[in-house]
Amino acid sequence: MPIEIARNVGPSRLDIAYERLGSPKAPPVLLIQGLNAQLLGWPDGFCAELVARGFQVIRFDNRDAGQSTHLTGMPNFDAARAGDFSSAVYNLSDMAGDTVGLLDVLDLPSAHLVGVSMGGFIAQTIAIEHPRRVRSLTSISSTTGNPAIGQPHAEALQLFVGPPPMTREQVIAKALEAYRVLGSPGFPADADAIAERVGLAYDRSFDPLAIVRQAVAVIASGDRTPRLRSLDVPALVIHGDADRMCDISGGRATVEAIPGAEIVEIIGMGHDLPRGAWPLLARRIAELIERVER
Repeated sequence: MPIEIARNVGPSRLDIAYERLGSPKAPPVLLIQGLNAQLLGWPDGFCAELVARGFQVIRFDNRDAGQSTHLTGMPNFDAARAGDFSSAVYNLSDMAGDTVGLLDVLDLPSAHLVGVSMGGFIAQTIAIEHPRRVRSLTSISSTTGNPAIGQPHAEALQLFVGPPPMTREQVIAKALEAYRVLGSPGFPADADAIAERVGLAYDRSFDPLAIVRQAVAVIASGDRTPRLRSLDVPALVIHGDADRMCDISGGRATVEAIPGAEIVEIIGMGHDLPRGAWPLLARRIAELIERVER
């Protein structure tokens, strides 16, 4: 199906771009992307794996990404890291509200949530604040918000040093550099597919300040660990042992915090969704969903 725009979504009344794949009568799986990522960050082939297993798949652009509403303002990142969140334009609860609002537009009382990286933070927040809308929770390459765990490695932090890329060519080159640092050493990388996907994302929307607004939203939202302990939802945590952007300690802390959750640690997976891992990822997500649906 073509990408559509849902208007006046959620309490913030934003526009949210989304795509719905598979049968609308099948169990809904809502895919939530991470920092500065668009719905294209969920590769077509991975989505096809889930559709082939009998699910409808919904992927969408978060606020400040792709063709969804972009906010304005430049929050003070350094101040936020020091504990002053007064410049934050929004927080994860607002992003969770957007996501629940999209479910309302699609007339879905609940869905199976699959979030990657920051998308995992959003999915966790929905499970905490809107539990009746969540059939199951899968948190991939994510963490709890506890600053003591799940932190980037030093090499990953170097990716954010220096002026941001601005042209299409610079953005693609930076993405390929990031994949060399953050990608999955245990799985072959498809540089051409990465470059094509990043180029398409640039053509859809380019907003170099959006990543700062989203990053400050994450910082301003704090540690979810105490609230995760009160969840009553079937949950799966997936994490790669080679993740340099969100150390695997974040995934392990997430599974410890959510009662009854299980974890799948994937050897050689970094902070991406490598093609070679799609069948395993889809199978483990499907197993959780099928248990719930039965």
